Amino acid sequence: MLSGGVIDYNREGSVLSAEQRQFYEKNGYLLIRNCVPQYELNRFRQRFQDICEKKVKGPDNMTVMKDISIAKSEFKDGEKAITKIQDFADDPVLFEYCKYPGVVDVVKDLIGNPKSNLMAMHTMLINKPPDNGKLTSRHPMHQDLQYFPFRPADFICCAWTAMEKINRANGCLVVVPGTHKGVLLPHEYPKWEGGVNKAYHGIQDYDPSNPRIHVEMEAGDTVFFHPILIHGSGANRTQGFRKAISCHYANDDICRYVNVEGTTQENLAEEIIEIAKKRLTKFGLDPNAITLDFADIWKVRAREVNGQRSNL
Repeated sequence: MLSGGVIDYNREGSVLSAEQRQFYEKNGYLLIRNCVPQYELNRFRQRFQDICEKKVKGPDNMTVMKDISIAKSEFKDGEKAITKIQDFADDPVLFEYCKYPGVVDVVKDLIGNPKSNLMAMHTMLINKPPDNGKLTSRHPMHQDLQYFPFRPADFICCAWTAMEKINRANGCLVVVPGTHKGVLLPHEYPKWEGGVNKAYHGIQDYDPSNPRIHVEMEAGDTVFFHPILIHGSGANRTQGFRKAISCHYANDDICRYVNVEGTTQENLAEEIIEIAKKRLTKFGLDPNAITLDFADIWKVRAREVNGQRSNL
């Protein structure tokens, strides 16, 4: 499956057929039904609720976020006030998702082999809120590689699992098949009337007429996708919150950090560094006395899924 740093998608993997691997290679994504069982989703949902209600304390480096529409209004405390938690790699319950064999085995078939050492680079549990009419609950069309200072892209993969039924009504993922064969495009904040959430960058001058697929899912279904694949999600037009859990994996045997200075990622990197420096005060540190680069932030976020950490 992996020879000389090149993935041969024409062979069957440990759990995927050759046809499934070829579909991923051609389209940049692959949907696996019933990948994560309901009892695991229930554990993750309960942990999320306990964190939101402050019944348990999450890891210090975990970020708890509110949608811009909620942050600017009076809203209930607890689960309905939180729209996303990210960087949960140090949480003993939620990190079990990243290590779940049904997910990890598929990832290894897509970006490595059974012996590959994987790193969990970015983790999220998304609680997309009902839209307030200003469409702030949508996520602009983007490429995840915009956020990552490590390469090569072919050895990075996201697993994104529906925690309940997800369809066009509550804001399912939208993908543009085959765009992973392109390049990383310039991103910026969309000029949306209702505002946009922090770090929700979108592709500049995106053409909405591009053919796209709405990925509708049942609880436990998991879509795996390439970091250059153009994707986003629609507004949640229902009265309920829409939950999903995800992890971006990188093959630690192959991937290395890269310098993004002078690239289209530089502005975002500076923004993320400033956010990180502000958080240092939480730990009693002087942000002006510490020098950070973009890779440093990802080194803290990353955690080994299996094997021994070596490069990331």
